[in-house]
Amino acid sequence: MHHRFFRVASAGTLAAIVAACSEVKQPVAPATDRFSQLSLDLVGSGGFKFEPLAASAVCTPGGNPNAPFIVPAGYTQRVVASEPAVPDAIDMNTQNETGPFAGRFLYREAEGSNPTLTVTDLETGVTKVVAFRPDWESMDPIVWTPWGTILIGEEAGVARRKDPQYPQAIGGLMYEVFLNQNDPTTADSVVARPALGAKAHEGTQIDARGNVYGISENNPGFIFRFVPDRRGDLSSGQLYALRITQPTGDRTGEAEWVPLPRAAVQIDANAAAVAAGATGYNRPEDLELSKGSGSSHDGANTLYVAITGRAAPVDNRVIAIDLREPQGGSDHATAFVYDYVRVGLNAPADFEMPDNLALSKSGDLYIAEDPGGSSPTKRKGDDIWMATPGKGSRVPAASVVRFATLTDCDAEPTGIYFDIRGWGLFVNAQHRGGDGLDKAVLILPPR
Repeated sequence: MHHRFFRVASAGTLAAIVAACSEVKQPVAPATDRFSQLSLDLVGSGGFKFEPLAASAVCTPGGNPNAPFIVPAGYTQRVVASEPAVPDAIDMNTQNETGPFAGRFLYREAEGSNPTLTVTDLETGVTKVVAFRPDWESMDPIVWTPWGTILIGEEAGVARRKDPQYPQAIGGLMYEVFLNQNDPTTADSVVARPALGAKAHEGTQIDARGNVYGISENNPGFIFRFVPDRRGDLSSGQLYALRITQPTGDRTGEAEWVPLPRAAVQIDANAAAVAAGATGYNRPEDLELSKGSGSSHDGANTLYVAITGRAAPVDNRVIAIDLREPQGGSDHATAFVYDYVRVGLNAPADFEMPDNLALSKSGDLYIAEDPGGSSPTKRKGDDIWMATPGKGSRVPAASVVRFATLTDCDAEPTGIYFDIRGWGLFVNAQHRGGDGLDKAVLILPPR
């Protein structure tokens, strides 16, 4: 294992960040006098009420390194870590969501040519490498498991650096990182999990029963559900792919999870999904799982999927999957797929290529876009949007508004992730120009 250390801010500054995220917020006072109209214009719920931004930033190469985003009035942003944009390219974020140090550490992986798992201690301000393997490539998804490990994966449709234990795998693999219980910035071991499929992994979510949801970032790409043979043990289990059975629109409608051959998915999960007749989408990228109360006994009701491919109007959208458990001993859990956000349905015309997703505590879905391009041809900063739930079940979002926008023409927002208490939004400015340092940023609402 190799270690690098970066000093990113003073301990006092980052202690203030932890305090800001940990603070118990008071209810918002009723609007009075000159603030009355502003309060009427605020959207969102919970701690994140804001006046939407009217337009994207007019970006510049490199943007503002100290404030990479334009955020709503009253909001603040703080850079919590800086890492080299080349070759690392920091991507997705998670915290240690459980355990004695819960919330103290921010973990992220890099999808560049030197893929690593790094961590920032939000109390001390120190960033270090947790794990590195020379056969890793383009690490993208990251998620904290209910049993206290970290699951990360390779975004590789065709693996160029083969895992020596699993050379038969055509695509990328998932890896489970077991952290030291006394020092969560150190990995005791890293174990490959080929049962989750060899494919171009991106967004990953885990429900309360230990089922793992994932995608293959291809066109066509597929949506997967892994059911372990034993909860908390990802060494064996059944991988399924989503298939629309009764369409109501473009790849929406009644659906089922079809089982894939266990041996075949460890070689090429995408090919296994094609053979099973699974429904393909144009570059699914990220997932977010609603864990509110509802019909499912494990509390996982809706799976949101960002479809990043540009094939207007039916792609360039976020779909929602109403999850249901197997009935009567059936092997196939069923589901219902519907459009949640799409241009022409409920999103503005400049909403394009949704890429990363994060759910607030109040159920609003935050969406980071990645339309591609860089300076000098690019003039608009990439945006982060917020979709407010509609009333009723299986309905599109009621509104889609702009929350934040990047000032850097070269960068894209990645890894949006709400602090475990729900009061701060972490997001990375990836592929930054200017000083060549990607930034991990924490956006906070008014105090």
